Amino acid sequence: MGLRSFIHSLTAPPFRHRNVIDQEVKMVLVVNTNLKMGKGKIAAQVGHAAVSSTLKCGKEAPDLLESWLASGQKKICVKGIDADNLLALEKLASSEGILSTKIHDAGHTQIPSGSLTVLALGPDIESVLSKITDDLKLL
Repeated sequence: MGLRSFIHSLTAPPFRHRNVIDQEVKMVLVVNTNLKMGKGKIAAQVGHAAVSSTLKCGKEAPDLLESWLASGQKKICVKGIDADNLLALEKLASSEGILSTKIHDAGHTQIPSGSLTVLALGPDIESVLSKITDDLKLL
């Protein structure tokens, strides 16, 4: 999304879709704990994931995005084991039709360039996400 499109999305009247989702909607952010990132690094990577996932959802599933925004933008952060674990979760999410967004670090500070730091799942219906993420521990 270009700068003009982004500014338009902030200033345009709110969009209304007919497909109202009357279920709980949330976003799950799975952090790669194998990387041993500091708290500030985790916060920055989760922020990147939340923004990227929100923009992607706006393009691919605007009804879900609207429901998520209207319901308070529920987000949870959970622990992933390592990059392979995050990739397996992404594959499982894809098979369920759940949007996913991977965040790879640029390598300017604590960790090697290209490291998979966070996998964002959703926003999507909470019960659908729970099938994939309920066994993960909160960060």
